[in-house]
Amino acid sequence: MGWLCVAVATCALVARCVKGDDWWWKYEEGIRHYSKEALNKEFPEKTRPVGFKHPAFQCPDMSPSLSTPSSVELVKAGDIKVVAALGDSLTTAIGANATTVLGIPIEFRHLSWSIGGFGSYQDVITLPNILKLFNPRVLGAARGKTIHGMEAQLGETGLNLAVTGQNTFNLPGQTRHLIDTLRSYEGLNFEKDWKLLTILMGMNDICDYCKDKDLFSADNFIHYMTVSLEMLRNEVPRMIVNVVQILPMQALREVQKPTPGCLLQRSFCSCLIEPVSWSDELRELVEVNLEFQRKLETLLLTDRFFRDDFAVVLQPFLKRADPPRLPNGKIDMSFFTHDCFHFTIKGHEELAKGLWNNMFQPEGSKTVVSSFSDPISLVCPPTDHPYIFTRPPSARSGQHRRRPAPPMTVVYFLPALVAFGGRGFFSEC
Repeated sequence: MGWLCVAVATCALVARCVKGDDWWWKYEEGIRHYSKEALNKEFPEKTRPVGFKHPAFQCPDMSPSLSTPSSVELVKAGDIKVVAALGDSLTTAIGANATTVLGIPIEFRHLSWSIGGFGSYQDVITLPNILKLFNPRVLGAARGKTIHGMEAQLGETGLNLAVTGQNTFNLPGQTRHLIDTLRSYEGLNFEKDWKLLTILMGMNDICDYCKDKDLFSADNFIHYMTVSLEMLRNEVPRMIVNVVQILPMQALREVQKPTPGCLLQRSFCSCLIEPVSWSDELRELVEVNLEFQRKLETLLLTDRFFRDDFAVVLQPFLKRADPPRLPNGKIDMSFFTHDCFHFTIKGHEELAKGLWNNMFQPEGSKTVVSSFSDPISLVCPPTDHPYIFTRPPSARSGQHRRRPAPPMTVVYFLPALVAFGGRGFFSEC
């Protein structure tokens, strides 16, 4: 196991130099005591077979608008010129196509549900790959893999600026990085082009809640989310922001199997995994999870982040989602990576479809998935309203908020924790 030990130890040393990042250290500690045979055991059901193709997806109207729309309420899928994503390991797609537990630290950004750009829709269903059917020249999708804790280039990450292991208090830093990157992104007209950003953040706050109940409180979650969205509203023209409602996480305790990878759950989300069933600690965490959801709805189902060329839309499809199950009721482990916590490509594709469908459903009629056991069917933009729905319930028709004058620039510092990784698709190395 010599070369492996050297590689893991070297990468772990690099990761430890990054302030506040102990994810890789926990990973290294978690696998230290297992045999080479156990670590190299392959699980082909967790990867996408070579040559796999989805059937084509076709809609009656897949054309862009005749001219670039000025109103946020008249943006069609084909009008989106650039995509971006912020968040944590669910957006970096960590371990999503790994064949063994050793591939967990690899971030398969090019397969990520909200920002992956590998191949085409028929290769893998991601939000950008669906959008490419409507606008083949859409920019920003992630093109390659990265490795957590190692420097990455924009050519690999695209505008997938999510960082594995980060909490919501890191979101303003990610947001500042995104705004600065957008201003000089090659091929993008910052003032005129329509931008689509997806944010999913907060699960790590739940995972860390018991360690610091003030820092990871629902109020702090909303505070840092608000700061980030206000930055975007004040500085970025022509943008639609999908904020995806966080998962109900209790059911993830059922994702278990007697493998080395599954035992890593305690390192990633100890506050969820360690409390015994029916304990006060678990009940409190479940209630905090619900409070995160309620407060996010209170924040976003208003016109606070809605103006003539900008909108933030809460996409609720994950609000009550139960993990995919087999006919016997047990968890379908093919949807979960070797750490029994993150999603494989199968899971990422269901997230992509759920997000797309919500984008073309009005508030009050958005699908909320009850279970991922049944595959989601993609919907086409309605023929009578072929635009992304952006109007919040409290906004009156025809009365948009004007874009406010930019405030004095506030700089948020974020440790430079973006990944660098290998190339290719069907293997993790």
